Amino acid sequence: MPPRSRVTIRDVAAQAGVSVATVSKVLNQRYGVSADTFARVQAVIKELGYEASLVAQSLRNHRTNVIGILVADIEPFSTELLKGAADAIRGTGFELVVYSAGGRTGDPEGWERRYLTRLSGTLVDGAVLVTPAVDLEGLPGTPVVAVDPHTGRAALPTVDSDNLTGGRLATEHLLALGHRRIALLTGREDLKSAQQRETGYRRALAAAGVPVDESLIRRGDYEHDVAAASAHELLSGPDRPTAVFAANDITAIAAIETAIGLGLRVPDDLSVVGFDNIPESALCSPPLTTVQQPIREMGHRAITLLVRLINGETPDDTHITLGTELIERHSTRALPS
Repeated sequence: MPPRSRVTIRDVAAQAGVSVATVSKVLNQRYGVSADTFARVQAVIKELGYEASLVAQSLRNHRTNVIGILVADIEPFSTELLKGAADAIRGTGFELVVYSAGGRTGDPEGWERRYLTRLSGTLVDGAVLVTPAVDLEGLPGTPVVAVDPHTGRAALPTVDSDNLTGGRLATEHLLALGHRRIALLTGREDLKSAQQRETGYRRALAAAGVPVDESLIRRGDYEHDVAAASAHELLSGPDRPTAVFAANDITAIAAIETAIGLGLRVPDDLSVVGFDNIPESALCSPPLTTVQQPIREMGHRAITLLVRLINGETPDDTHITLGTELIERHSTRALPS
């Protein structure tokens, strides 16, 4: 069966027995339409399931009342952030559209700029960009808020978390449990937040008088398979670490799975700390000790900030950094004396 054609404003006008101009007045809540005619047109709109084209609406009103969220991929971090964004959008009069690059982010020109250019002006009134990798200034008329940008704070409004403190908290927790051979599975090297987590790790070791062993620092890249390979190298040697700080929960879970596959017990033989506190961290075995960054609140605050910018307001603070805290579960324990 061929697909049903889109209902047009002319279809509504014909069935209601009025002009296209009258339907347009009803859609835009304008004067000049009797109450009976208004009700009849509204009934036909509902019956036919008519929705005004976003492009046509933007050309007519210079607004679509739609906010876009651009993500590199739909994965645990972005999923939690979208939940916060969905909470924040309620009652604002805006709708939300999510645009995913599907993981195709290797283009050096920047997927964010291409997609934002494609959507802005006619499809969305503004956008939240999640972990953008490039400078996105110079896009006139499009309010943008960046969440966890690769380069850290910039001229664009930003929302992020205190990654440096989070990295320090994770490492201090392991130090307090008596661990000294603490490995690090790093995040993506091009991401400022990952660099800050590593800096927190290094500073905590230095403050405790523990020299940094560079052989214990391995790539994690925020990817399960990369972290699993690095964890296997770390844990297969004769002088393995007694603890691992992984720069996100996905890589921490990979480290736990690898350790168990090698016959090690977590936390008896190896303590593991993650970062993010995604739902999976509480569900893995054992439940993961991790640093919580308020991901949902980051999404909520980004939408709230963006709506104010779209409405022409001037917020007092356009660079928001939210706190991090250690969530202690069962993947860490004191090193036997």
